[in-house]
Amino acid sequence: MSRPHPGPDALRPRLPSPLQEVEDEPFARRGVRLLLKRDDLIHPDLPGNKWRKLAPNLRAAAAAGERALLTFGGAYSNHLRATAAAGRLLGFATIGVVRGDELAATPLNPSLARCAADGMRLHFIDRARYRRKTDPDVLAALHDRFGAFRVIPEGGSNSLAAQGCTELGRELRGAADTVAVACGTGGTLAGLAAGLGPAQRAIGFPVLKGGDGPDGPHFLQETVEELQRAAFGGPRGDWRLDGRFHCGGYARTTPELDAFAAAFEDRHGLPVERVYVAKLLYGLTALAEEDAFAPGSTVAAVITGTP
Repeated sequence: MSRPHPGPDALRPRLPSPLQEVEDEPFARRGVRLLLKRDDLIHPDLPGNKWRKLAPNLRAAAAAGERALLTFGGAYSNHLRATAAAGRLLGFATIGVVRGDELAATPLNPSLARCAADGMRLHFIDRARYRRKTDPDVLAALHDRFGAFRVIPEGGSNSLAAQGCTELGRELRGAADTVAVACGTGGTLAGLAAGLGPAQRAIGFPVLKGGDGPDGPHFLQETVEELQRAAFGGPRGDWRLDGRFHCGGYARTTPELDAFAAAFEDRHGLPVERVYVAKLLYGLTALAEEDAFAPGSTVAAVITGTP
């Protein structure tokens, strides 16, 4: 009989993650304190929200005696890298279904090469099929090819992930009036808001275009609501999205965003991850300059990853 996999707690994460105050001029001149919730320091291979979302899924897989994890992502997916690393560290086989079958004929980029080095089997599918990745026929074909596996959704966001992220909110209870996080698939915001105290609010900054125009609801609004229903039975917490700071879409940037991130790094000696964290800090700074935060209040930014 094969031995069960160890759970993720065997990796000895740094929890609760540190809370660091920084004196940043756009906030300070308005009498607002800025805190950085350093989730990027939780674990070197599973930093930030990747730990918080993957850990409950890994515990469930270990408890069920499952041997393989299958998940989805693009060519530069942080989630694919974290899942591959978790597999290497905890002994799970991992399969990464990658968007874009044209990539199969090209050299692996550094992100996918890291996944492969950690033992992940990469399977490239065309973009139309990728959009249907949750359809039963697509999953059946994957089972035919790879055998039994536990599915972890793209970005790691499911009800277990949202439940795991409630601990992030609990760690911040009483520490800040407003807590902000960058959003890709919505799971971190769903859990964060549920874990905060009743007098606190959460703001999510989507890194993808919303698809409904600048004044319409972002598509993640419905996604976060659905995740909270699945995880908690209904809405939880005071939260909202601000979709103005995606800078062109996922992994897109602008000269203004690059200049902002470089200046923040110079001021505070903190490397700023560009896909998520830079847009979070950029959006928070814009809100501070719009006087969105009351003098004397405290704002916490969740640093979810490293460059």
